[in-house]
Amino acid sequence: MALVGLEELRAARQRIAGVAVRTPLVPAPWAAEGERRLWLKPENLQPTGAFKTRGAYNRLSALSADERSSGVVAQSSGNHAQAVAYAAQLLGIKAVIVMPDTSPAVKVEATRSYGAEVILVPPAERDTLPGELADRHGYVWVPPYDDPFIIAGQGTVGLEIAEDAPAELDTVLVPVSGGGLIGGTAAALKLTRPGVRVIGVEPELAADARASLRSGRRVEWPAADTYRTIADGLRTPSVGVLPYEHITAYVDDIVTVTEDEIRATVALLARRGRLVAEPSGAVAPAAYFHRAAETGGQTVAAVVSGGNIDPGLLAELLSA
Repeated sequence: MALVGLEELRAARQRIAGVAVRTPLVPAPWAAEGERRLWLKPENLQPTGAFKTRGAYNRLSALSADERSSGVVAQSSGNHAQAVAYAAQLLGIKAVIVMPDTSPAVKVEATRSYGAEVILVPPAERDTLPGELADRHGYVWVPPYDDPFIIAGQGTVGLEIAEDAPAELDTVLVPVSGGGLIGGTAAALKLTRPGVRVIGVEPELAADARASLRSGRRVEWPAADTYRTIADGLRTPSVGVLPYEHITAYVDDIVTVTEDEIRATVALLARRGRLVAEPSGAVAPAAYFHRAAETGGQTVAAVVSGGNIDPGLLAELLSA
């Protein structure tokens, strides 16, 4: 299975230009620990509040005229859902989104606001119903991560970090769910700044990616296990087939963080960084603060992957 290369990454950057925001790499002097320095990549500033805008628009904009006329179907707990709905709205494509009924209301409402039809199902049906709908209605299935266009779109995060980071950058922390973001970002970094270490971060309650990397095979966790984490965007039972190939080729390690560490980092980013991060978006910075011995690095960049947090949850975490 061919890995995404610089040609695909640069083509993706051209497609998404003017739609996805080229987010800045922001220094966080308040997070300095001795000689250690942190830079944040705030993907919560994207139009739909998360990095998923990049991959979704890259995938949909590459569809043929016939494929666009057929409409698209996607599955997601929220951020890919919003991104596909938004991209479809911009391109005039019908979108049907299958979401687990455990999705935060703020994400369901946002997806509907972009004109998509939302179908809520039990979590176990999220990944099977889209294929059935595609067969029944002829929709083009837009997977959340197991697609080269999706991986290339998300990988533009890595291209931007490589261009904007100081020369001494040595470590990049990236959250892991289905693997599209870390797969694409790691590819971009290793192909442009090969000396930089790329480390994935996931909740310890949904650590299928770490188990996969360390065992040398894709490991699947039951949904009942992964759905225990507050990081709703990182509850996928396993990384995708193509993302796994990118992870094994380019990712140096994967570490985990606890629920308390995720919660504390959401609050810290809001108070000190003035960044609203959802729990999934806080896991990479959480590793900087709580896993220094495992991640290492003196000049570290961490991807804040999204900010679509329920206001009530944010208030709760800030008051803790």
